[in-house]
Amino acid sequence: MISRIDLRGDALPEGPALRDLLPRADFDVSAALEKVRPICEAVHHRGDAALIDFAEKFDGVRLESVRVPAQALSDALEQLDPAVRAALEESIRRARLVHREQRRTTHTTQVVPGGTVTEKWVPVDRVGLYAPGGRSVYPSSVIMNVVPAQEAGVGSVALASPPQADFGGLPHPTILAACALLGVDEVYAVGGAQAVAMFAHGTESCAPANMVTGPGNIWVAAAKRYFTGKIGIDTEAGPTEIAVLADDSADPVHVAADLISQAEHDPLAAAVLVTDSMTLADAVEKELEPQVAATKHIEDRIAPALAGRQSAIVLVDGIDEGLRVVDAYGAEHLEIQTADAAAVADRVRNAGAIFVGPWAPVSLGDYAAGSNHVLPTGGCACHSSGLSVQSFLRGIHIVDYTKDALADVAHHVVTLAEAEDLPAHGAAVKARFGWKVPGK
Repeated sequence: MISRIDLRGDALPEGPALRDLLPRADFDVSAALEKVRPICEAVHHRGDAALIDFAEKFDGVRLESVRVPAQALSDALEQLDPAVRAALEESIRRARLVHREQRRTTHTTQVVPGGTVTEKWVPVDRVGLYAPGGRSVYPSSVIMNVVPAQEAGVGSVALASPPQADFGGLPHPTILAACALLGVDEVYAVGGAQAVAMFAHGTESCAPANMVTGPGNIWVAAAKRYFTGKIGIDTEAGPTEIAVLADDSADPVHVAADLISQAEHDPLAAAVLVTDSMTLADAVEKELEPQVAATKHIEDRIAPALAGRQSAIVLVDGIDEGLRVVDAYGAEHLEIQTADAAAVADRVRNAGAIFVGPWAPVSLGDYAAGSNHVLPTGGCACHSSGLSVQSFLRGIHIVDYTKDALADVAHHVVTLAEAEDLPAHGAAVKARFGWKVPGK
C-alpha cells in the first residue's frame, strides 16, 4: 500500500542530492502552460462569452451570466445546515484572531538628524480569490483566502468557483454560504484557468484584479504562471502534502489516520512518514489497511495516493537525521510526533506549517486552528510562506531628507555613482549644491 525508503546506515547526502532521494509527485506546470494559453487569450479577446463557452465545455452547463445573483448568496446561507454554519462561523472567528495580529504598522527610522525613511504598508486595491470545486467542495478555502485579504484592508474582494451542473450552474451552495457569512457579494461561477484569466484581464462583468490567490489544479497553477508579472499571485499550489516526523512514542493509529487524511484529497497527494523506529513503521503500515478500508474515496484517491511515488515511509537512524530529511523535503504540512515534540519542532527550518504533538493534527489546521491552510507545496516551503495578511500588503519606503542631511552624505552618493559609471546619478545630487558637493 505504501513504499519504503531506507536511509539508515550511510551518511545522508547534502542539498539537492538528499532531495532527490525523497518522494515527490510529478506536477509539470510548464507542460500545462501551453494548454492554458489559448484559454487565457480567449478570455482576453472575448470576455464573458468565452467564460460561458468554457463553462459549457468543461463544466457541462450553459450559463446566462457568470455573475452569481445576490439572492443566490442569501438563499444559500438561509438553507445552510445550522451545524455547518456554526462550524464555519467558528473557523472564521479563529482565523480573524490570528490574522488580525499579522497586520503591519507604519514605522519611521531616523537615519541621521533630518533624514528619515518611513515604511508604510498599503493593501492591494483589488483581489480575485479562487475556491476549487472539483473532487471536493472547499468552503474552508474561502475563509482562508478572504479573511487575510479583509484583515489587510483590501477594498475590493471578488471570488470565483466553478459552476456546478447539479446546482443550476451556480457554485456549490456551501461556497456561496461561506461568501455570504464573510460579506463577499461579488462571486462568479467560473472555474479553472479561465477564472484566473478573468481576474487578470477583466471582462464585461468583472473588473480586473491586482492579485489572484487560492488553491487549484494544475490548470489554475499554469494560468497563475502565465500571468505572473501582470498580476500578483500567492503560489503555484501543487498536490497537497503531509510529512510526519515520528519516533517510537507516536501512536500508529494517529499517524496512519493523518496520512490518510491528506491522501483523500487527490491521487497525487503525498503522504510521507519519516521515522527512526522500525516498530512504528511496521505498525503504521499494518494500521493503514483497516483504516483505508473503512473510509470513502479509496479507489479514486486514497489508494493511488498512498501507493504513488510521492508517498513513502522513510527510515532514518535518528531524529537528527529525520530533521535533515524533513528540512530537505520542505513539506506543506509537517507533523512532529516525537518525545519533546515542541523542542524538535523548534529545530525545523523548512515547512509550510508545523503541527506539534499528538493533539494538533493537520485536519485541525485545515479548518479551525486559526492558522492559514493555503501553504507552499512541492518543496517551496524552503523559500516561501503560506498565505497571510502580508500577502496582500505592499511595503512602500518614504524617504524624507533635509538639505543638511543630504549635504552630509552627498559625497558618498557621488562616489558610488562614479564607481558604477553612472555620472548622471551623481549630477542629480551636485545640481542641488551648485555643482560643488559638500565634503568633497
